[in-house]
Amino acid sequence: MNMEFEAVIGLEVHAQIATESKIFCACSTKFGAGPNENTCPGCAGMPGTLPVLNRKAVEQSIRTGLATSCKVQRVSVFNRKNYFYPDLPRAYQISQYELPIARAGFIEIDVGEQKKRIGINRIHMEEDAGKLVHEGELSGAQASLVDLNRSGMGLMEIVSEPDMRSAEEAGAYLRNLHDILVCLGSCDGNMEEGSFRCDANVSVRPKGQEKFGTKAEIKNMNSFRNVERAIEYEISRQIELIEDGGKVIQETRLWDADAGITSSMRRKEEALDYRYFPDPDLLPVIVEDSWIEEMRGTIPELPGPKVERFIKQYGIPKYDANLLASSRKLADFFEACVSIFNAASKTTANECMQWKEEILAGKLSPETIAHAVEDRENGTISATASKKLVGAVLETGKPFRVLRDEKGLTQISDTSELDAIVDRVLAASPKEVESYRGGKVGLLSFFVGQIMKESKGKANPKIVQEALKKKLG
Repeated sequence: MNMEFEAVIGLEVHAQIATESKIFCACSTKFGAGPNENTCPGCAGMPGTLPVLNRKAVEQSIRTGLATSCKVQRVSVFNRKNYFYPDLPRAYQISQYELPIARAGFIEIDVGEQKKRIGINRIHMEEDAGKLVHEGELSGAQASLVDLNRSGMGLMEIVSEPDMRSAEEAGAYLRNLHDILVCLGSCDGNMEEGSFRCDANVSVRPKGQEKFGTKAEIKNMNSFRNVERAIEYEISRQIELIEDGGKVIQETRLWDADAGITSSMRRKEEALDYRYFPDPDLLPVIVEDSWIEEMRGTIPELPGPKVERFIKQYGIPKYDANLLASSRKLADFFEACVSIFNAASKTTANECMQWKEEILAGKLSPETIAHAVEDRENGTISATASKKLVGAVLETGKPFRVLRDEKGLTQISDTSELDAIVDRVLAASPKEVESYRGGKVGLLSFFVGQIMKESKGKANPKIVQEALKKKLG
């Protein structure tokens, strides 16, 4: 009989702290600078340089802790995490270990119709390492260059409890965490630029067993979907290995998105392969209650509560509410639209989702979408004209209704004017009229098309259909 297994998954997220300067020096955090442009002797680990803690980085970490229901620690300590790597110029990383900035929080995810809490073990602050760039040939071997622009960037490492049991749950947790950080403004969440990256710890065990299996850590995942794919593959690999009589070994594995597989990078003989001691150059971080309350007052409405409010207040589906609430800018835009015209929240939500990229890029105003929705709902313009006019606003920058009037896209809703057009079309199509009355009701769309053509697309389709049905009996 085949044994049934379950997965045990924990995620370690490295989120770049949204500050203008690095965590221990004044160098810029701007992305895209030339190699080693945003560096100083401190970033390069020069002897005699001293770290100076960025207060804003601490504040962003406190806010993140509060937003994820963590207990912010009154005292936290920076350590030296000793290991050698070519992009780590001091041969140690300044990080937090036994006394992190925050502990014991959680994030809720949807599992079917139920809510599930995923615990957060800790949030600690640390500096990022540099980046190795492998290129060219040097004396017959590949050259490795070091870019230290990223060295010293402030990071929050957010470590979950091993509470997830599927790739889908891991994806939901990661997306919710991402949305919270972006809403807070404590991280920009840009995965392509490496501002938000994730390592996954995956193990399997027989269902019903309490003891954890041996875990593998997966790295090199740069999208939500790749995290899910990598976890799915790793679960299958471990189960297959055990069923074939093999043993899972504790190791770090790399995800190959093109091949859709994980491969071994290095083995870990012990769980603790680093050595820490308190950094003598940095004092403990003391967080007063007043500072915590000050930071609590800066936290905006978070995506979870916002989704529930949008569903209740505006009567929109959960899918729409989730998508709108995933971006603070998009959610604010939606509410600004509804404040202008509040009679069609669902249509407004649809328009905001349709033009999401343009809205986030600041190319559209709430007035444009609100006027488009209002004119459609009132029958002043058609859905096709609405889309065409929003596109024209993007091209010209002119107000929606100015363009509507200039282009003459207002629908004809006057019944007497439409009756005359309907009469002309029916008079010109006697055979089709006879066939319709003989039972070929599908010809109704033919008549509507002819009327739209006769009116140059300006006839209100709803009123046209009512008039046709009345005249055709």
